[in-house]
Amino acid sequence: MPFGTEPRGNLHLSPAVQDDLVRRLRRLEGQARGVQRMLQEQRDCREILAQLAAIRSAADRASLLLARDHALECLHDPTRSLSTEDVITELVSTLVKLPADSVGN
Repeated sequence: MPFGTEPRGNLHLSPAVQDDLVRRLRRLEGQARGVQRMLQEQRDCREILAQLAAIRSAADRASLLLARDHALECLHDPTRSLSTEDVITELVSTLVKLPADSVGN
C-alpha cells in the first residue's frame, strides 16, 4: 500500500508525537484567531503577513513531524509490504507536495 494511503484509523503515533502535534495545532488555531482579530481591527498589512507566514511555517513543521514519525514507523514495521526504498520514495513524493520553503525548516 503506498505511503499516505493507509485506511482510516490506521494512524499509529507515539503518545509524545501525538501530544506534540495536538499542541502545535492548538497553537495554530490561536494564531489564526489572532489574524482574524487583526483583520477586524484593520491592523497593518505587514503585521498580518508576518503572522500568516508564521502560521504557514508552523503548519509545515507539523506536517514534517507527522511525516517523519510515519516514515520511521513504516521503516521499522517488520510486516510492511514496501521495501525501504519504496517507503523513502513515497515519503519524498508526499513531501514535495508541501511548499518548497517548508522542507528543511
